[in-house]
Amino acid sequence: MNHHLLLVTGDVIIGVIAVYAGSLLRFGLVETLVEVDIVRLFFFVLVTVFISYLLELYNFERRTATRELFLRTVLGVACSFILLTAVYYVIHVPTFFRGMFAVTMGVFGLLQFVWHITYQSIIDSPHLARKVLILGTGPLAKKIGDLIQSTNHQHVLSGYVHFNLMQEPVSVPAHAIVGNGGSITETVKKEKAQKLVVSLAERRGAFPTQEVLDCKFCGVDVVDAPSFYEDMTGKLLIENITPSWFIFSNGFKINATLKLYKQAIDFIFALAGLLFFLPFFPFIALLIKLDSAGPVFFRQIRVGEMDRPFFLYKFRTMRQNAEAGTGAVWAKEDDPRITRLGGLLRKTRIDELPQLYNVLRGDMSLVGPRPERPEFVERLKTVVPYYSERHFVKPGITGWAQIKYPYGASEQDALEKLRYDLYYIKNMSIVLELTVLLETIKVMLFRRGAR
Repeated sequence: MNHHLLLVTGDVIIGVIAVYAGSLLRFGLVETLVEVDIVRLFFFVLVTVFISYLLELYNFERRTATRELFLRTVLGVACSFILLTAVYYVIHVPTFFRGMFAVTMGVFGLLQFVWHITYQSIIDSPHLARKVLILGTGPLAKKIGDLIQSTNHQHVLSGYVHFNLMQEPVSVPAHAIVGNGGSITETVKKEKAQKLVVSLAERRGAFPTQEVLDCKFCGVDVVDAPSFYEDMTGKLLIENITPSWFIFSNGFKINATLKLYKQAIDFIFALAGLLFFLPFFPFIALLIKLDSAGPVFFRQIRVGEMDRPFFLYKFRTMRQNAEAGTGAVWAKEDDPRITRLGGLLRKTRIDELPQLYNVLRGDMSLVGPRPERPEFVERLKTVVPYYSERHFVKPGITGWAQIKYPYGASEQDALEKLRYDLYYIKNMSIVLELTVLLETIKVMLFRRGAR
């Protein structure tokens, strides 16, 4: 069970405890056993966990100070109280449930704060961190070592093992090399390492197959650098991946069942989204017209699945004929071509709403790599390895790269976003789709990443 699921499970249990504890404190045992309603209990747990998710109480990419965690918990209780009050009013909660509501929210907030503080202290304990030994001392080994030291919550770096026969340069600090030419198995035992990360840039010829195999049979977890990097970061280490890694890796399996589920989710959500937002379109159109001259909608050719071009639709956010003198260029921060209203539409992602029509047409999916313009694609294919592979799935309105990385406006940004796009394609699943959609809600609420 991963950290996120364990924390959420704990909050669900706390939600149930809070409802019954609030009732006991307010009314006593007999009335509690008779009056607590399962439907209202379900709504209480659902709303409190969802609000906690939006406030990033389950975010392990950053550690939260005690004071900030307390403030987020209080804010979560306040938001949940307001939202649940509205929900309970609509579903006509009886006087009994309303009377215990304030007490229940107080109990939930207190228990949640104690649970999250306790859990964070436990996982941050150095005694629970897994000791990692890195086989290799070159640039790849240094990158993996730096990654471990920068995250430093679930793993701790024991050191590097230099393997003389590989003839690779030494890029790591000399004091961090704990094995130099001796037995790899003995070094692993001496350092009490639980994981060996093979980080040799070149493995052909003199690779220590037998010693690494001995480590694996001794109970040590043996992984290669690209796989370890993927697990730690949620993206792929493209520069050190060979075509054979793609072929034999456990992933990139997009079967017919997954495609069917994905198409069904796309159609249902896109249709529901269009029906919900359509009444707001005339108001948005009026604001665009009042803000600047030009059409309301913007149509542009993008590259889709299997390199097929299609017209992508957006609300116009730039002044008319913005690229007349420059040709195709990436948007940049504080781009002078963007109108005043366009900046707001981009920050809130409202400009992307017309792409729901693209989803219904089958040009796009809700989740997938963002479609690029043909001019950029042709250039990126020549400088970014494996860039063409992102076109084996439909492009998306949102995607794993969009929620994990800010707006890209250069070839280096394109490489970084491709790491995330290929991770998404490799690990595509319904759970990952829903995760991206939920994270996109947070991106829209907190206005992150757009330009």
